[in-house]
Amino acid sequence: MTTTETDDAVGRGGSELRYRAAVPDDVPALVELVNSCYRGDVSRRGWTTEADLLDGQRVDEDVMGALLARTNTLVLVAESGGELVACCELQRGTGGAYFGMFSVRPTAQGSGLGRRVLAEAERIAARTWGCRLMRMKVLKQRSDLIAWYERRGYTNTGRTIPFPYGDASFGLPKRSDLAFVELTRELPAEAD
Repeated sequence: MTTTETDDAVGRGGSELRYRAAVPDDVPALVELVNSCYRGDVSRRGWTTEADLLDGQRVDEDVMGALLARTNTLVLVAESGGELVACCELQRGTGGAYFGMFSVRPTAQGSGLGRRVLAEAERIAARTWGCRLMRMKVLKQRSDLIAWYERRGYTNTGRTIPFPYGDASFGLPKRSDLAFVELTRELPAEAD
């Protein structure tokens, strides 16, 4: 699965955006990308940072390697000019597809790249897997991010999922009130 689209605003401008499934050799670059989007000072260069909510890492090489080994999971990567600029996790389930670990390089955020990668993930879930529903969970404290997804057709189901306090693999919480909300979107038979 490899697709390419042309974009004048990706990365350094004028590059093609290439989508493909991640492979084991991508693990170090994926871990760096995901952690740079969510944690630490470098994440503050973009708007998706969770640095005010969580310390520690978002993912490590063992977790990323395990994701790639799952038969029901695709880690989709987007490259521009030979550089990894975005990724996401897609997990096929009986109730639709789960979308997670969405990461866009902080310096490329705000360029429309995230919207395009989300649309590609929706196309894969609908066309390749036949899923009619995409679901995700977002920290309830991330109202700006929830609003971004709502502008793309996602709705809050009202379901709240507790944050896994005590499990450092999810990060080191800076607050005691963290929780996730579930967002869903019905996918058309052929998502565009």
